[in-house]
Amino acid sequence: MSDTLIFSMEVFLNGLMAGVLYALVALGFVLIYKASGIFNYAQGVMALFAALTLVGIMDGQVPFSHLINAALGTDIHHFGWHVPAFIGIILSMGVMVILAWIVQKVIFRHLVGQEPIILFMATIGLAYFMEGLGDIMWGSDIKKLDVGLPQGINIAIDEATYGIFGYGFFIDNLDIVATIIAALLVGVLVIFSQYTKQGRAMRAVADDHQAALSVGINLNFIWVMVWSVAGFVALVAGIMWGTKSGVQFSLSLIALKALPVLMLGGFTSIPGAIVGGLIIGVGEKMFEFLIGPMIGGATENWFAYVLALIFLVFRPQGLFGEKIIERV
Repeated sequence: MSDTLIFSMEVFLNGLMAGVLYALVALGFVLIYKASGIFNYAQGVMALFAALTLVGIMDGQVPFSHLINAALGTDIHHFGWHVPAFIGIILSMGVMVILAWIVQKVIFRHLVGQEPIILFMATIGLAYFMEGLGDIMWGSDIKKLDVGLPQGINIAIDEATYGIFGYGFFIDNLDIVATIIAALLVGVLVIFSQYTKQGRAMRAVADDHQAALSVGINLNFIWVMVWSVAGFVALVAGIMWGTKSGVQFSLSLIALKALPVLMLGGFTSIPGAIVGGLIIGVGEKMFEFLIGPMIGGATENWFAYVLALIFLVFRPQGLFGEKIIERV
């Protein structure tokens, strides 16, 4: 077997793992879009904010310490304790639920029945507000996140592939964990959206806010619930990405890579988010490995968007999205 083929197999597997991380972010977009018809531009910032909050809680950092010290002339930064990862995750989820309630109460409660573009613009404002809030609360320095997830090369895969091919594949343990968690999340969310009363109500709200209200659906409850679930997905994505590359404000930019994922998989399909993420992850890695050297490299920066553009031309609803038919 040629070296190129062996290396391609390793690149393919790493592409699958990268695609899972993209898909975790895309899941949050899909959830909110299915429930409210809103394209949530703030999803990437939610992942950043959740990761910042988790690190701050685990390290015992005083929220708004820089602001407090500037106003009172003090020098307080930490409470002096450290919180275990499990408790920190639970507390961070509580913060995301409170955030979901505030978002619904302050913003979207007043925008029921408005045009989608107005709702979209509201999420843009929310994204910049949350980014600034995260900076003021926890600081802008790069933070290390360690919740006990395994990292580094998987020895079993390395030894098995070395025995077969004479070359050990480098597969990160964190990517394997992310794949398992993403699969479980997708299964739970599909069951929830298809087979529960709240899931059916969620889809009804997305179709028509006013009609959903007229049949007795509690719109406020549905939106708080969905933003809470999306906050949980953002927390999971933030943990994975933060553990992999550190918690920093560039983490919010992963939302941009989720856009091509959504265009491929469809904005209304939970399984489509995973499939789209895998296609993007594998596609950009393989294209960079096989074609990149011929055209100067750095193709990972634009490959996903070109592929998404092609899909928009020939299949705008994506692979699994619902085709909208309007009767006039």
